[in-house]
Amino acid sequence: MSLPRSDLLIFRNMTDDDLEDMAAMLADPAVMKFYPRPKNREEAQAWINWNKSNYVEHGHGLWIIETTAGEFAGDCGLTWQVVNGRPELEVGYHVRAELQGRGYATEAATACRDFARDILGAGHLVAIIHPDNRASRRVAEKIGLEFEEDDHGGTIDVRSVYGSRL
Repeated sequence: MSLPRSDLLIFRNMTDDDLEDMAAMLADPAVMKFYPRPKNREEAQAWINWNKSNYVEHGHGLWIIETTAGEFAGDCGLTWQVVNGRPELEVGYHVRAELQGRGYATEAATACRDFARDILGAGHLVAIIHPDNRASRRVAEKIGLEFEEDDHGGTIDVRSVYGSRL
């Protein structure tokens, strides 16, 4: 399976060995501010398992992102999500709180956008964002996504959907 490419980050598949890093990041209230709540260790393992099954079923999912020095930075990738009752390919990203603001989310999301277009041949890409998450919205806008619609079928009442034809 091929992976996205970036000058600043290394992409690799999630494995069970990533549980400590993923559990710490997904339990961080700063990272999970716009989710219903932070995730516990079991939910972090379920997150890893979900992505491993996505790799098998779709050939992609959220991947671990590391700095070129090998430091765990977060996850970023492509998953199928339901938007107002229809499937959409979404670019999703989480960066450790202490590494936010360094351009890693934008770098990773750009690589995933290009991967979706050039490798998967996707025609449309979305990012599903909590309406109050300005930082995530800026990342989406930097990679060329624009507000398309509100979604009412997720874990929060209203999610903003940014998207673009590829």
